[in-house]
Amino acid sequence: MRDFTDVGVEVRGGTLAVRHWPGAPGAGTVLAVHGIASNGLSWAAVAEALDGVEVIAPDLRGRGRSGDVTGESSMAAHADDLLAVLDHVGVEQAVLTGHSMGGFVGCVAAQRDPHRYRHLVLVDGGLGFPVPADMDIDQVLHAVIGPAMAKLDMEFADRAAYHAFWAAHPAFAGLGGEVVRAYLDRDLVGAEPHLRSACRAAAIREDAEDELRNPAVFAAIHHLRVPAEMLWAERGLRDEPTGLYPPEVIEAAAPTTVATHFVPGVNHYSILLGAAGAATVAGHLRAAVACG
Repeated sequence: MRDFTDVGVEVRGGTLAVRHWPGAPGAGTVLAVHGIASNGLSWAAVAEALDGVEVIAPDLRGRGRSGDVTGESSMAAHADDLLAVLDHVGVEQAVLTGHSMGGFVGCVAAQRDPHRYRHLVLVDGGLGFPVPADMDIDQVLHAVIGPAMAKLDMEFADRAAYHAFWAAHPAFAGLGGEVVRAYLDRDLVGAEPHLRSACRAAAIREDAEDELRNPAVFAAIHHLRVPAEMLWAERGLRDEPTGLYPPEVIEAAAPTTVATHFVPGVNHYSILLGAAGAATVAGHLRAAVACG
């Protein structure tokens, strides 16, 4: 396992928790942004595969150990927080990557502050798809992320019970090991037998509204001012045969300025948490770091 430190970064509304894997001098930096109901340790397997490269992975406001950070949550708010993280760690320019909702954060951040990001790698996220205007955002979230939303209303007697909850998720079949256990444990707060998810429901709802219904967020991927690429998983959020982004959507909607790469044999979660997916993502990030 790589050495790491956990640091706190002051942002509007509180202290952002950040996992920091130091790198070799001059080897470059990756700033990694997680998904809507996740935390920074979703990037741990990728960080392990990027040994030697500095990796910085915050828990976004309202998630993980940043669950107590107050105030509005939006793609723009997260982009502001990312700048605070870079300034705190003393990094002038990084390769930016985002998974799922983190891809939308990445697009907004790279569009707004291109001088701080040398390359953007989107991982199964960042390309918008509209949802019905008359559909309640909770309905949308339950339909799209399912158990990740259901967990917000649940309590767990111990960590093993929470691990078992996710082990039953079809997209987590075959995933395990210390990396996954640490990622799940970081999402728990409270004390046994009343453990619950650290995710703040209001932050998830605010982000979902912004991610799924804000035209400016949709447009960000089409107006990037840094080199960008998108990796898209073959399979879906529940390990469905068709991924979050079907091939026809990639072909029709992805801008020609963003290179797209199909990643076979992985789903929306295992593209980061599985060994094969993490190695593929790390390979693209290492190439992006080397390009500068």
